[in-house]
Amino acid sequence: MKRLSIIIVTYNSEHDIYDCVSSIINFSDIPLSELELIIVDNNSRDTDTMFENLKELYGNNIILIKNTHNGGYGQGNNVGIKKATAPVILIMNPDVRLIEPIFKTTIEAFEQDSKLAMYGMKQMLTATIPSTNSFTCTYALNGYIQTIMSSVCNRYDHYIAKYMHFSGSCFYIRKQMFEHAGLFDESVFMYGEEEDIHYRMWKLGYTKMVYNPKLHYIHMVKDRKPDLKYELKLIDVAVFQNKKKGYTAIDILKNRMRNTNLLIARCKLNAFLGKGDNGLQEMLIDLKAAIKHRMNTILNK
Repeated sequence: MKRLSIIIVTYNSEHDIYDCVSSIINFSDIPLSELELIIVDNNSRDTDTMFENLKELYGNNIILIKNTHNGGYGQGNNVGIKKATAPVILIMNPDVRLIEPIFKTTIEAFEQDSKLAMYGMKQMLTATIPSTNSFTCTYALNGYIQTIMSSVCNRYDHYIAKYMHFSGSCFYIRKQMFEHAGLFDESVFMYGEEEDIHYRMWKLGYTKMVYNPKLHYIHMVKDRKPDLKYELKLIDVAVFQNKKKGYTAIDILKNRMRNTNLLIARCKLNAFLGKGDNGLQEMLIDLKAAIKHRMNTILNK
């Protein structure tokens, strides 16, 4: 019987997937016979070669699925979840690395508490440098409050389930509850899935969500450069998804403006202290202008 199904969606991820899978195998603290590792590829350039290499390295420990089309991150995960047979699902990005055993503690928590819906862990940038994105406050909160709460609570590992969603790069969820909630929203191609999942689970009464700061994983984003297009895409998704909660585009854009203003102020303070990142500050200034333009476009209609 499988106790845990791990779903990884790949798209031209050859530079990540081998190390990701190796870390899963190396740090598994449950018998591999109880672990179901499912990799869904969304029509990469050379899926066959990647799958052949994975099969040669790990044999029957991996289920490999070639998606019929690239329907996006959520759709790819849904394909894997529907194939999964374990009651607990671990959603994992290919650029995640395990650095310690994290399976047994979590599985036992789900098995001992039938109300447990989701389970998150502490995200790291390296083995010694913590990330500030283990969880994030909902975008529907006032942008100033959202930014400060996310920062302070991540620093002190204080998770507030009602207002905070786990990073989508690596989190556990009970399969039966997630299926009832409708799985990933396939109308969103990529980004922002975690807030939508949190909202729909919470709305159905699946409110038992646990954060364990004693379990760690690395998300390999330390060297990721500021990206205006990425930030604007996150805003687009937030606007779309928060319509489900009754928030208008202006509501979300105002909150993103407040968030951006705080981040710019922090960049200026860091620059004064000699710790500035000009690339980040320049991107945030461009982001602020883009948000202002979108707000004006809506208000002038």
